[in-house]
Amino acid sequence: MQAWRIRLLTMLEYKANFIMWFAFTIAYHGVAIAALGATLYNFPSLAGWNFRQIAFLYALWMLGHSTHNLLFFSIGEVPVYVQEGTFDRFLVRPRDVLFQIVSVPNQQWPDELALALVWFVFATWYAHVRIDAVFLVAVPLVVAGGVLIDLAISLATATIAFWFVRVDTLRWVVMSLEQEFTRYPVSIYTRGVRILLAYVLPYAFMNYFPAVYFLHKSDQGLAIVPWLGLLAPAVGAVWFAAAYSFWRLGLNRYQGTGS
Repeated sequence: MQAWRIRLLTMLEYKANFIMWFAFTIAYHGVAIAALGATLYNFPSLAGWNFRQIAFLYALWMLGHSTHNLLFFSIGEVPVYVQEGTFDRFLVRPRDVLFQIVSVPNQQWPDELALALVWFVFATWYAHVRIDAVFLVAVPLVVAGGVLIDLAISLATATIAFWFVRVDTLRWVVMSLEQEFTRYPVSIYTRGVRILLAYVLPYAFMNYFPAVYFLHKSDQGLAIVPWLGLLAPAVGAVWFAAAYSFWRLGLNRYQGTGS
């Protein structure tokens, strides 16, 4: 935590850069939400979901994804370190390699998380979500599960660089799948895509299944039970454990790039 605190304080020293990034973040998510609004203007309901509900769906994803980016975005730099031959410096230090990676200073600001919190509060009110004790306990757990899912997939993708060095295309495909397909309810896609997002790359546990639970909706296509969304922390933990085991396997295999 001390390493992340120092990194945050270092970033905040450059206030102009922080403001510019904040403006870009607002523009990026503003365009995404506006696109959702335009879609729902022409089609008032998508598989039984209206704009209010999809706004809440997007807010849940934003919370988990922005938290992951703030804390663990550096993992995406592992393939670069491998390509440049600078990954070896992490191996000769006494600290855990993964801890060193996530502690590397980067240009990830807390602006996206702040925006996600504001949008989540608004979307919860806008979608008329009932706020009770279960909601207050479950939301942080769902967010934590979403962070672990994001972390597990990014870690597994980065680990593949130990074998293939360049994984730029794979990273782009995985990022595109998450950013584009999680904006809408999984139920609007074909069965193959639903299975992919639910059980192969379990992005649906970041927002769709929890939203189904909080909004008291149903999904006959995947035959889900209402409380499935509350399993997000468990799914995230299992996926992270598997990804970390894969990471350890990759470390044992790594022999450098000869640079």
